[in-house]
Amino acid sequence: MIQILSGIQNTAAALDAERTRIDVISQNIANANNTHDLNGKPYQRQVVVFESALKQAMNGDPTSQLPILQVARIEKDSRPGESVYAPGNPDSDERGMVSLPNISIQEEMADMINASRSFEANLAVVKNARQMAMQTLAMGRH
Repeated sequence: MIQILSGIQNTAAALDAERTRIDVISQNIANANNTHDLNGKPYQRQVVVFESALKQAMNGDPTSQLPILQVARIEKDSRPGESVYAPGNPDSDERGMVSLPNISIQEEMADMINASRSFEANLAVVKNARQMAMQTLAMGRH
């Protein structure tokens, strides 16, 4: 039963990490045309960096360490954005060029699908673990 509970804890951490990833992707899509961010420059794409932390199980047993997926940080993508000729745009430079965010909607949508599927897979793990726990409890009653 302890293994089931620790598995659910790991899956909950993965769900939280994927939710953060989906939030960041949504923010990128929402700012795909933002040529003037708070710093006066075009919006920069953000990416979630995951890490797998080892967590010791109860009683400090080193043989029962389980990897837990978590968000290490959210960082800006350093790839440059495109520049387009738009002399009427208030964000254009002296040559009439406007710097665009470094966001590809196609790439963001592919990432969103990937994150959504990972989220759904982790939800299925929680559902199955719950069913196993309920069946284990039911066996104890008979």
